[in-house]
Amino acid sequence: MKDPTRVRVLKAAEDLAVEVYRVTGAFPSVERFGLTSQMRRAAVSVGSNIAEGCGMHGDRAFVAYLHRSLGSGHELEFQARLAVRLGYANAADLDGLAKLITSVCKMLSRLIVALR
Repeated sequence: MKDPTRVRVLKAAEDLAVEVYRVTGAFPSVERFGLTSQMRRAAVSVGSNIAEGCGMHGDRAFVAYLHRSLGSGHELEFQARLAVRLGYANAADLDGLAKLITSVCKMLSRLIVALR
């Protein structure tokens, strides 16, 4: 069992979720139950899987949750690219979001490798 307050990537995932909520708040209202909802759920899933994995016993179980979290991060990357192509937010916001997603995914990958 890991102490979630000591897992640095969890704080980064929380920052990511807050940023996704901020950015998607500017999306068209017609997307409220579409891409907006999908992106928010994926962003929350990144941190939620890390937190849930912290409650598991042993590194192997924790790594499985980290992989789920990484999968949600990649899902969010795709959705952010789609939002750019659809013109749902300004390029600067989505570029900043893309960098944050990449950073969190790299942190997750490094942690997975370190625990194996």
